[in-house]
Amino acid sequence: MKRAFDLLLGVVALAVLLLPITLIALAVRLTSAGPVFYWSDRVGRYNRIFSMPKFRSMRVDTPVVATHLLSDPNTYLTAIGPFLRKTSLDELPQLWSILKGDMSFVGPRPALYNQYDLIAFRTQQEVHQLIPGLTGWAQINGRDELPITEKVKLDVEYLRRQSFSFDLWILWLTLVKVLRREGVSH
Repeated sequence: MKRAFDLLLGVVALAVLLLPITLIALAVRLTSAGPVFYWSDRVGRYNRIFSMPKFRSMRVDTPVVATHLLSDPNTYLTAIGPFLRKTSLDELPQLWSILKGDMSFVGPRPALYNQYDLIAFRTQQEVHQLIPGLTGWAQINGRDELPITEKVKLDVEYLRRQSFSFDLWILWLTLVKVLRREGVSH
């Protein structure tokens, strides 16, 4: 049922968001050198690596680490990068990963391939069995501000509580947080 919901919501979201996606792609292309999309190697279900697209909000010479690990992330942002991140519009291309089956709308956020401590801890706690999500329980409870142990604790709670109604609740809370611009990268 979860996969059918992801496909149905993904197709509807893509149809509704096709014009904004096109306009954002054009804006990225016109305001900075480099490709429109940034393809990030991420860890998926059972620790399989997949490529996840985002609208490129940072320069092409940015180090491949989690944003919060950069000494001054703002120096790497493109002209429209702050807007894309503040509004979470940089995440829209992940609809591709959802339609493809690499991601779900709800699940633990996919770790970067080089976040070894997070990957190991999730594997130890059996969270690696889950399909990663566009949003998740840890995302709405602190995002990158959470230490890894707290993030995985919330991922484990999601693993134990997962249900269609819990996913709908997480999607609702995500929408509220995005509209209020709470916990989004600047």
